[in-house]
Amino acid sequence: MSTQYECLKSPDLYAEAFGIAPPAALLGKEVWPRQPGFFIRKALVAAEAALTATPELGADAQAAPAPVQAPASPLVMELAQGQFGLVPTWVKSASDAKLRSTKLAVTRYETMSTATAPRETWLKGQRCIIPMQAFFEDDWRSRKAVPTRIARVDGQPMGVAGLWERWTKGDEEIVSFTLLTVNANSHALMNRYGQNGNEKRMPAILNEGAYGAWLNAPLDKAREFMRAYPANLLLANPVQKK
Repeated sequence: MSTQYECLKSPDLYAEAFGIAPPAALLGKEVWPRQPGFFIRKALVAAEAALTATPELGADAQAAPAPVQAPASPLVMELAQGQFGLVPTWVKSASDAKLRSTKLAVTRYETMSTATAPRETWLKGQRCIIPMQAFFEDDWRSRKAVPTRIARVDGQPMGVAGLWERWTKGDEEIVSFTLLTVNANSHALMNRYGQNGNEKRMPAILNEGAYGAWLNAPLDKAREFMRAYPANLLLANPVQKK
């Protein structure tokens, strides 16, 4: 499938659609592999200590009560910036990362737990959400590639499931992300796109109410979010040539 998508058109949309602080400045209008893009990940907030103070014991005092356990940290989402195209931690150099990341902009969800590149990231639970206004696919039904913009019918931003990683070596650091895809062979809209004879794929678009759940779900439950987004909620239009 295509590896090009359109960023949110206004900083305010990050707060309106995802409930997070907007970026200080927008990046480019569209994102391609190895270019910078925004993603949303889980940020851990340290829970306040909630231990009960233990008074001094007298000679005939009873044993002290067990301390109260601190509450679990709440889920907080934060906006981060990284390179579109996953860089696994085992990559040996930045130059090697450039070669690999172009091919790792998208990841099939069926292989995210077994393929060499995303497996470690998946097992660490480093899931993310990639905000986008639209994504692009080629329509080959006329035997010529016709670039097509696909967005939500209501024009609202989409949150696509992804994985993020942090690669370091010495003073070098690369934060990166990949978007997850699902099968679309039976999808009423997306089965029209992509070259004939190839498997049809589409981004794993999350339902609006599932953003926090996707980031916070136990590993064995996270696959349940990998579903094809309803065709009637998407709109496809050929890209007008300028």
